[in-house]
Amino acid sequence: MERSTRNKKGTNKLPIIIIGVIIVLIAGFFGVRAYQASQVKKQAEETVQTFVKSLQKGKYQEMTKSLNADSIKSNGYTKKQVAEKYQSIFSGISASNIKMKNLAVDKEGDDYHFSYELSVNTGFGQLKNQKYSGTLADGGKEINWKPNLIFPGMSGKDKINYSVDPATRGEILDRSGQGLATNGTVYQSGVIPQNLGTGEDRTAKIDAIAKSLDITAKDVETALAQGWVQDDFFVPLKTTAEAPAETPDGLEVKETTGRTYPLKEAAAQLIGYVGKVTAEDLKKNNDLASNSLIGRSGLEMALDKQLRGKDGGSLAITDSKGNEKKVLQKIEKKDGENVKLTIDSRAQQIAYNGLNGQAGSSVVMAPKTGDLLVAASSPSFDPNKMTNGISQTDYDAYSNDSNQPFMSRFATGYAPGSTFKTITAAIGLDAGTLNPNEELAINGLKWQKDSSWGSYQVTRVSDVSPVNLRTALVYSDNIYMAQETLKMGEKNFRAGLNKFIFGKDLDLPIAMEKAQISSKDSFDSEILLADTGYGQGQLLLNPIQQITAYSVFPNKGTMVYPKLIADKETKNEKDVVKASSAETITNDMQAVVSDENGTAHSLAALNTPLAAKTGTAEIKQKQDEKGQENSFLYAFDSEKQNYSVVEFLENKPEGTSATELSKDLLTYLNQTYQ
Repeated sequence: MERSTRNKKGTNKLPIIIIGVIIVLIAGFFGVRAYQASQVKKQAEETVQTFVKSLQKGKYQEMTKSLNADSIKSNGYTKKQVAEKYQSIFSGISASNIKMKNLAVDKEGDDYHFSYELSVNTGFGQLKNQKYSGTLADGGKEINWKPNLIFPGMSGKDKINYSVDPATRGEILDRSGQGLATNGTVYQSGVIPQNLGTGEDRTAKIDAIAKSLDITAKDVETALAQGWVQDDFFVPLKTTAEAPAETPDGLEVKETTGRTYPLKEAAAQLIGYVGKVTAEDLKKNNDLASNSLIGRSGLEMALDKQLRGKDGGSLAITDSKGNEKKVLQKIEKKDGENVKLTIDSRAQQIAYNGLNGQAGSSVVMAPKTGDLLVAASSPSFDPNKMTNGISQTDYDAYSNDSNQPFMSRFATGYAPGSTFKTITAAIGLDAGTLNPNEELAINGLKWQKDSSWGSYQVTRVSDVSPVNLRTALVYSDNIYMAQETLKMGEKNFRAGLNKFIFGKDLDLPIAMEKAQISSKDSFDSEILLADTGYGQGQLLLNPIQQITAYSVFPNKGTMVYPKLIADKETKNEKDVVKASSAETITNDMQAVVSDENGTAHSLAALNTPLAAKTGTAEIKQKQDEKGQENSFLYAFDSEKQNYSVVEFLENKPEGTSATELSKDLLTYLNQTYQ
């Protein structure tokens, strides 16, 4: 009995073992199937990604390697024709910045399906969320191609119709409507290859053409080697604001419309220039069209969105006969807006000419309204060249110039020198620490408070004694102003300065750092306090900030902020200094011109009612050495207060000054704004 029972139990275990084996085999089978499926899916995803990456890079021939040959043939194409079709369409619409998202691969029956979305920048801006789908062959290694993989909705021999209605860029105008950045006539010089001949004749013609356009023969050859060039096509080489002086045999010149800058160098840093949109620009801004212009510097850049507008037109799928099937993009054209400035073109040109190519700037403001009439910087560059294509030789000349012609000196901070004594004196008058009639006994050309100053001494130009406020301004006495600043004390001085523009934005479309009193919130020493009082130390104000701060004098204590856009409101701050203090300083500034000892007495010959203050800021490493001298002049119409000027000459050459360079400008302003 026991034996029989054991046999029965062994027999019962057998089916369980068999079932277990079957389960393992089934699990293994489906596991292999699942693994194989995951591998095919992974392969399919890689195939689609490779295909799209080739599209993104514009490698259309390489892209066809991911496509199934039979599917291409069944749609009536060859691989070469598919590549050419993509090339034609995507180049034609100026496609760029192609991005893929939401890639999915799924198995449906025996087939693997894929889907994804593309966004692409065309000449009209970003075309979003184009939904693509299709199937794969050969274990996910190839895409079954159809025309709808160019754009969804395409089939057969469909085409893409791309028509552009270009927006007109807004112009920048001066206060009287004269153009500062205009859409004028430009001259496009180029060649038609078949007209160049062959052999030595061709070489001679290219050399002559290159010389006339100030480019190299290699530049011409590179242009002729472009893929789209055909024998009877016009190949542009250079665009200029003026027609070439000579047209050698083989050179063609066409008139077209382009961006021009009538004042050329005279307003280059202020107005700036435009350039073609780059791939980097498109990545940063989806509103940009790939064939448009964008501001590269100055007001062209600061006001670009307002000026640029938006191209209109349509991107549509048509059948082989040109009948419209589906509109992918339709954009209404929006022309850019014109911008009217407060600038006086004539004054701008005169101011620039007056600088005579030397490093410096001229700023003119109408004190009552804040209108900036002039913002000129020298040396300069021709924005027409920068916009229309500058030669490497010309660009190197600009970039290697130690005087930095691209710098906007009217927006660059400098120590203002003795022109700033007017501010210091006004603060002292307000604080009651400076008595304008008190005469200080000052002897010699050097002074220090006591031995704690070590070897440091304040110096002055004229040995005059005694000195009161008027004498100090007429002779521009550093020692007097240093003593009065120390008497005033840091607390009073900083409290007065903080009413001005230090640390404040001026609300102008011009890039600039804020004006600075000192590098720290307090002065490190009495020496720095004294130096700041006569416009040196760590003070930094650009010429626009200077003319703004000094506006308290023609406006009897009210500071008027500058404006550059004509329809902006004028902003001001009242009682920055007391009216009586401003009037005292103004009267003394008139003496700086009328007194034969005045540092601006040479302006008296203009027979113009002026109040003025000159300034020299010296930059040097050691006290007793000769350093770089920056020369300043602040002057305004003392009779009607219709104009004010800050003239600046950097590292002034011996025998000249900002005062001397300003005379033609002051004469024009007196004739025009009286």
